[in-house]
Amino acid sequence: MKANRGPVTPGASEAKPPAPAAARPNTAVLTLETVEGSGLRFRARAGSGTEMMLDSGPGMLAPSPVEALLVALAGCGGMDVISILRKKRQVVLGYEVAVTGERRERHPRSFTRIEVVHRLRGRGLSPAAVEEAIRLSDTKYCSVHASLAREIEIVSRFEIVPA
Repeated sequence: MKANRGPVTPGASEAKPPAPAAARPNTAVLTLETVEGSGLRFRARAGSGTEMMLDSGPGMLAPSPVEALLVALAGCGGMDVISILRKKRQVVLGYEVAVTGERRERHPRSFTRIEVVHRLRGRGLSPAAVEEAIRLSDTKYCSVHASLAREIEIVSRFEIVPA
């Protein structure tokens, strides 16, 4: 298949390289990195232009797709929660989101339940503010949570660790 380079300008000796593609949200392209052998390592390029690796099998160097799903849920919720707490002027000195998933025994080994634990360390953190931030993320803002919650039980809780 020949690439379409657009219209050719008469007298032009060399076609100009295409301009960088604009960001294309909600898209991704995966390219197999381990062509020879049994490797399952893919480079993923998101529509934003950023890249990450996905891996599976022996000698893994990056998260598996299933692990990346948990990371996406934790990242989406964590970004929401910290943004909301900052708007509420809560002083957060440390924040960790731990996710644990339970999967079906048989294929497809989809998640049946995911627990999300928000661990926060700060000065004078209000438990009510943390609870509200998590509720807003889970029910209003986190697209990953909304995409998964129809099929998977997602339970969120939080711990405030002394500063």
